[in-house]
Amino acid sequence: MADTQYILPNDIGVSSLDCREAFHLLSPTERLYAHHLSRAAWYGGLAVLLQTSPEAPYIYTLLSRLFRTQDPDQLRQHALAEGLTEEEYQAFLVYAAGVYSNMGNYKSFGDTKFVPNLPKEKLERVILGSKAAQQHPKEVRDLWQTCGELMFSLEPRLRHLGLGKEGITTYFSGDCTMEDAKLAQDFLDSQNLSAYNTRLFKDVDQEGKARYEVRLASVLSTDPALDSELTSKLKSYEFQGSHFQVTRGDYAPLLQKVVDHLEKAKAYAANSHQEQMLAQYIESFTQGSIEAHKRGSRFWIQDKGPIVESYIGFIESYRDPFGSRGEFEGFVAMVNKAMSAKFERLVESAEQLLKELPWPPAFEKDKFLTPDFTSLDVLTFAGSGIPAGINIPNYDDLRQTEGFKNVSLGNVLAVAYATQREKLTFLEEEDKDLYTRWKGPSFDVQVGLHELLGHGSGKLFAQDEKGVFNFDQETVINPETGEQIQSWYRSGETWDSKFSTIASSYEECRAESVGLYLCLNPQVLEIFGFKGADAEDVIYVNWLNMVRAGLLALEFYTPEASNWRQAHMQARFVILRVLLEAGEGLVTVTPTTGSDGRPDARVRLDRSKIRSVGRPALERFLRRLQVLKSTGDVAGGRALYEGYAAVTDAPPECFLSLRDTVLLRKESRKLIVQPNTRLEGSEVQLLEYEASAAGLIRSFTERFPEDGPELEEVLTRLATADARFWKSPSEAQSGQA
Repeated sequence: MADTQYILPNDIGVSSLDCREAFHLLSPTERLYAHHLSRAAWYGGLAVLLQTSPEAPYIYTLLSRLFRTQDPDQLRQHALAEGLTEEEYQAFLVYAAGVYSNMGNYKSFGDTKFVPNLPKEKLERVILGSKAAQQHPKEVRDLWQTCGELMFSLEPRLRHLGLGKEGITTYFSGDCTMEDAKLAQDFLDSQNLSAYNTRLFKDVDQEGKARYEVRLASVLSTDPALDSELTSKLKSYEFQGSHFQVTRGDYAPLLQKVVDHLEKAKAYAANSHQEQMLAQYIESFTQGSIEAHKRGSRFWIQDKGPIVESYIGFIESYRDPFGSRGEFEGFVAMVNKAMSAKFERLVESAEQLLKELPWPPAFEKDKFLTPDFTSLDVLTFAGSGIPAGINIPNYDDLRQTEGFKNVSLGNVLAVAYATQREKLTFLEEEDKDLYTRWKGPSFDVQVGLHELLGHGSGKLFAQDEKGVFNFDQETVINPETGEQIQSWYRSGETWDSKFSTIASSYEECRAESVGLYLCLNPQVLEIFGFKGADAEDVIYVNWLNMVRAGLLALEFYTPEASNWRQAHMQARFVILRVLLEAGEGLVTVTPTTGSDGRPDARVRLDRSKIRSVGRPALERFLRRLQVLKSTGDVAGGRALYEGYAAVTDAPPECFLSLRDTVLLRKESRKLIVQPNTRLEGSEVQLLEYEASAAGLIRSFTERFPEDGPELEEVLTRLATADARFWKSPSEAQSGQA
């Protein structure tokens, strides 16, 4: 069997997302609006398969065919007859549920490949003897031959997502390197094009000259059926000795279905903001225009306090190895009024709390743009995974001048981050009861501060296309150097484009640090209902949770490549290093031997020193993070951040050795079963499923009842059209022959 790093265990936690009460409180019109937005999100979410690995669309299609023909119970009888044990069949169900849950065969949290935990030849017998194979023998056999080897392969390059020799990705063709990614980013910046909705494909002509295709996601192809702001950019370019061609039409059939349901949702919009927002999203997905998506996001920001909240598009860049391209995601949710009232009080205090952050006023936005901050019960979250909270949009120019929204996903927090005492690792026994009691409440506080005042704070110094600066060059002083500002963002440059590979993790670290720093404020804790001893316990558990998370983060570090695979976890490890560096016994990490005789470890936090030692250390670190970000000082930012993110075996912690202990005792991330909505006549029904791997599979089997076979054909056609970009030279030549 495979290394446990690369399998999902049979006893993996599975939870169902409960939104029944919030859904039933919606009016019939609101339900129709939510339904069509959900359909748009689910169709668009299938694009993630094409953004992950070359084999992911084929694996999904194979599973879809199997379970569309025989549900998990029916297929079980066939599998046992073929010689599988109950454990092996359960392992297959868990694998299939993992593929559906992550929208591909790589974990959304950590970007590590997972493979079926059963013999390949046994799974082959199940697949080729299934009803699906009996009905369509050639198609099923072809799918298996295309993806079977890759489904199980753990050759080094395929173990993780990455670029070039570091891993696999379908944001770039297989022969692209980090140098190609940097060149392409420079090209995009020169044309004022965003990378968010693009992929990069490289060919080499007969003279050995590189030719790049920058392909935008859109319904329309390169031939412009409609004139748009993008039409003039769809052409060939010579740039720094290389040839670039800008095209569009990526994921076109899927985006057509997204657009169709956004059009239907417009009819049930609650106000003109929602109507105009959807009109711009439709324009964006039709034309391939990020500018249109920005316009839609402006209307979205202006749509304050909607009953049904949503966002959709190419949003988060965590999984692009270069850090610029957005993964498709879409969510639909309903407001949880009780928790939202607490967040609203936090928003009311935000301007005062921002003044407590440890950087000069000139490094803060000129005006705090009061955002929406709501707690939501998720109905639909399509993409590769579900976060605990979101601060969007990610467009720097909008965030600086128009504002943003914060959402905390309450029903996700309730199931995904629940803690069982017996499964707690790396804590002292005397901390476990306190941790179990206060982990949830402290996480609510941390998410609120992280999203609102972490991601929502700080100014980027910039010079626009007319040469105008958004700061006073004469009077603004860098507090780290005592000198005038020496660097800033030029026109067309963004945080993601400048800081690229470290941008996501650096920003998550800044936001997490703000949360830790401001949770010490009694006013903040009172907003959430905590005073006295309870407030002190919330602070202690919040800091302890961050320290423990920093140790758990080592699971997501790859020693062979000396890199991190998960932005949030890298950020937490960096904070652990900062607090360890503070000294005076604030934090200790000690290797031990567990009661089972195997290696173990303990993290300790001295609660009496959180304010006296921890706070000043965090203050110094936070100031440096913000100053380097504000000034666009990439060299300084990399030196600081990568220094703390380095994992070595230096004593006393010996983190490289501790990583083996973390892997030995790791617990797999839960799988989340989401409901479906179905239109029956003019009424929308909510369909819920049991919290099991089989229930998760059924939810996907019933997700596309009208066009499941069509979607399977679309996914395989799109994957096959680009398959040559990930073949080895010998495979490519034999394919052409």
